[in-house]
Amino acid sequence: MIRVHVVAPSAAGRAALRARVEGPGIEVVGEGPAVDGAPADVDLVLLGTLPPVAMASGESAGAAPGALVAVTDDPRAAATLAGRAARSWGVVPTDGSRADLRAAVAAVARGFAVLPAALAARLLPRASGPPPAAGSPPDGAVEPLTPREREVLDLLAQGLTNRRIAERLGISEHTAKFHVAAICGKLGAATRAEAVTRGLRGGLITL
Repeated sequence: MIRVHVVAPSAAGRAALRARVEGPGIEVVGEGPAVDGAPADVDLVLLGTLPPVAMASGESAGAAPGALVAVTDDPRAAATLAGRAARSWGVVPTDGSRADLRAAVAAVARGFAVLPAALAARLLPRASGPPPAAGSPPDGAVEPLTPREREVLDLLAQGLTNRRIAERLGISEHTAKFHVAAICGKLGAATRAEAVTRGLRGGLITL
């Protein structure tokens, strides 16, 4: 049985998510308006219409849930979920069917990452073609990194956590999380490791 905690800003939104996901093999054991209110012993947190950017910049520094699924059409959601360092995560479009949502929850609870095909095609690096020239923007980059984001990317390449990055740069951990999410979004990276890989390929990291 997969034990799910539902998160949405309104009671009606939480009830709608519960109705869409609960059934054989999946039990909703709690609900609330914020991710950080989820108990540590649930298998997965299911997010409703919370803006991913707000997740990245405004929540407390509690431990990230082990598995997260967001029901959203925001293309930044994947980078934001990856930036929270969850063990596994997924994105389901708001018009996805009940069967789609339940399948995504089951897969993410078992350690997989789940994305709609159209979003995955935008985020995943191309499997063929010549490597980019040194210093050129990595595949998927839509705008250049700021000087601060370059600093954060360098520290990511050194394997530092958000907390250590915050300590090194003299910023809050929330701000460090926000920078990591922004970097992943700009580089089209689904994970921190992929952001580092793309940064190295594009000559954006100085080691």
